[in-house]
Amino acid sequence: MKQFSIKSVKSKSLLGKKITLCISGSVACVRAPELARELIRHGAEVAAVMSESAQKLISPDLLQWATDREVVSKLTGRIEHVRLGAYSDMVLVCPATANTISKISCGIDDTPVTSTVSCALGAGVPVMLVPAMHSSMYNHPIVKENLGKLKSIGVAVINPHIAEGKAKIAENDEIVKRVISTLTPKDLAGLKLVITGGPTYERIDACRGIINQSSGKMSCAIAANASARGAEVTLVYGPAREEPPSNVKLIKVTGAREMIEKTMDAIKSADALISAAAIADYSPISVTNGKLESRKDLKLELKKNPKLVALAKKRFPEKLVVGFKLEETIREDKALECIKESGIDLMVANSTKTIGANNAEAVIMDVKTKTRVNGTKAEVAKEILDALKSKWKKQK
Repeated sequence: MKQFSIKSVKSKSLLGKKITLCISGSVACVRAPELARELIRHGAEVAAVMSESAQKLISPDLLQWATDREVVSKLTGRIEHVRLGAYSDMVLVCPATANTISKISCGIDDTPVTSTVSCALGAGVPVMLVPAMHSSMYNHPIVKENLGKLKSIGVAVINPHIAEGKAKIAENDEIVKRVISTLTPKDLAGLKLVITGGPTYERIDACRGIINQSSGKMSCAIAANASARGAEVTLVYGPAREEPPSNVKLIKVTGAREMIEKTMDAIKSADALISAAAIADYSPISVTNGKLESRKDLKLELKKNPKLVALAKKRFPEKLVVGFKLEETIREDKALECIKESGIDLMVANSTKTIGANNAEAVIMDVKTKTRVNGTKAEVAKEILDALKSKWKKQK
């Protein structure tokens, strides 16, 4: 099999993982080829299994193109259902129709899909279902009962979105995130982690303010990776564009003072803080409730805000604290100065060039060591958490 040019272009989160994608006969199966490609973009090897009903809606040739593998469209003497069901890292049924769900719950193996799932369940391989059907079918009490039965034996279900009278299949991004979370080793289980992210907005009057540049991508990548690895995550999040992960505790804030206050409160019951937010260094001393006159010059008097990482380390010296040092170019000397001044445990030195970008370059430092990392923000996030894990394990 030739190497995919798209393999691991987004992350290596699923590198080395074998995922069997089972496709049943819902019109939502048109999403399956792109889902397969997205899984591959995160490093997975994907094999497709199709029911006869699914093949009436999309061609197996399309899935062969998407996965670069022969598609299982019927069972033969090569016992494909055993090979793919019992020896994969996950069997993902997407879409899962009411018919397929009910057959799986009753142990009926009369299609390539249901037979593959049966082997996976018998072998202890994780199974994930992504239902898609009309809402009247989804609300059928027996279908609900069957889904409940499958959940009770450990089958994961990604709930559909109810819209236009249909139980619509979850978005591919949501599915991929759940797959990554399920297959990621839980090496941070037991860690209670607070993360700050996004910019802060400092009000001048009722309609104007000062805001730092931050997309929130790095903090969300750290939060997603930490949660997938078993950490209990609280994300204190400013007004950023990036959608935060759904499986973390989210505290939304606006201004720097509010972010500092909420973070200091959250860290009381946590083990560590990663401060990835672009917290404003200065805020207006006075804020006008109405709208300031716009036809004349305006002079602003600003007051300096406290440094969150220094404040957190001073008040909670037993907590692990990770800060970010942003400069026009990576300045290891500046980062080292900040470590010594604040007493924090790790500093991530990065540059303004990566603001809003999908990739990042950084140096993860303490007073003795430094590690240069370069890649997607998801990959850099993993390296930051690896460095934190090393200190956390020594502290335990």
